Amino acid sequence: MSAIAFPVPDESILARRDEIIAGLAKLVAPEALITSADERRPYETDALTAYRRLPLAVVLPSTTQEVAAVLKFCGTQGVPVVPRGAGTSLAGGAIPQEDAVVIGVSKMNRILEIDYANRTAKVQAGVTNLAVTGEVMAEGFFYAPDPSSQLACSIGGNIGMNSGGAHCLKYGVTTNNVLGVTLVMLDGSIVDIGGAHLDSAGLDILGLIVGSEGQLGIVTEATVRILRSAEGARPVLFGFPTSEQAGEAVAAIIGAGIIPVAMEFMDKPAIEICEAFAHAGYPMDVEALLIIEVEGSDAEMDAQLARIVAIAREHGVKTVKESKSAMETAAIWKGRKSAFGATGRIADYICMDGTIPTGQLPHVLRRMAEIVKGYGLRVANVFHAGDGNLHPLILYNCNDPVEAQKAEDAGMDILKLCVEVGGCLTGEHGVGIEKRDLMTVQFNPEDLQQQMRVRAVFDGQWLMNPAKVFPLEGRVAA
Repeated sequence: MSAIAFPVPDESILARRDEIIAGLAKLVAPEALITSADERRPYETDALTAYRRLPLAVVLPSTTQEVAAVLKFCGTQGVPVVPRGAGTSLAGGAIPQEDAVVIGVSKMNRILEIDYANRTAKVQAGVTNLAVTGEVMAEGFFYAPDPSSQLACSIGGNIGMNSGGAHCLKYGVTTNNVLGVTLVMLDGSIVDIGGAHLDSAGLDILGLIVGSEGQLGIVTEATVRILRSAEGARPVLFGFPTSEQAGEAVAAIIGAGIIPVAMEFMDKPAIEICEAFAHAGYPMDVEALLIIEVEGSDAEMDAQLARIVAIAREHGVKTVKESKSAMETAAIWKGRKSAFGATGRIADYICMDGTIPTGQLPHVLRRMAEIVKGYGLRVANVFHAGDGNLHPLILYNCNDPVEAQKAEDAGMDILKLCVEVGGCLTGEHGVGIEKRDLMTVQFNPEDLQQQMRVRAVFDGQWLMNPAKVFPLEGRVAA
């Protein structure tokens, strides 16, 4: 695939590679510096595996001070830097370039402090998302953001891309659950932003950092909210004769002011793929499935489900299957959380990430099917229906360059559709390189210029993750 362009490597940096590596070697332990081609290979791409570039070197610091020293060195040497969490980005957010140093936070994986009284946890950026919940669940707490990659993805990556997950409908995405960060800037400055409190005075710099995709600095520590676990939770499977009817039911439920903890959508291809993998007990005689989870006391769940079932019946629901045990609940969510991996067993795919108003869901589902069919490809839809965050999986053969280009073109058309109906290019995967050249579809030149001016205040040299988010042409200086 060749549709996405990369900057031409700076030959002067490549010529100084040995000198740069020698400088880095003075700042970190030998085992934290990766220089051989074979050892750099795992860092040449992330979960957007269609694109890859071998970085100049890889550094894996263990402390905030080491990150600061490495960043300051790269800044003075004019060397681009690519921050990396766990490498699960589906938008190419951690894909390097040949003249860049990758700085990974995987060794910074300690939970530093748990404050149950104030419901906060302070963690290093390399801590996995699920590890936070694992640390506090015995005391009846959890960390809310739960992307499908939560077993592997790191808090640092979550902050970079403002990740969400199935339960973000009720609990919000990363920006709603992060209270403070320690940020290292390109000149080596270490800045604490926010803290163990709800709001800070002055400008919302924390809101700027979350979702900035590693362009303003590298987050090394974060203070996150931990929440009390609900008294109970109950997922219910709703099977519909058509995807449009399922989409209409979603819009009606949200329109009625009902906020379940999660509302997930699967169409027929996705149902078949996930059931074959997880044996979750999904109904196989329907064209679309909603997983709707409610929580609270038994009485609260019964009351909320009664309203949801009534609305679903108004929209032609064919099957209503309620989880009756913890084992059934685990199986239901295993199927949904395994969707991307299960799809990879049967075909190559591009996973898109656009967000739309929920009232547009029936129309967009129809148009997506038409778009993908027009390219002669197939699509499996599995996404966060409650907040309109779409994740169509466009199936193709990566060994066929023509088919691969068709898949990418179909994905771009779907994202343009999302913007056309009043949505946006990304809900939780970020822009990265994947959607970079579509930024002009959502934003006019003045909007982009203003965003780039803010970015340049933090990094006037455009060395921090430089090929991401903004079109390569038209960059502005501080």
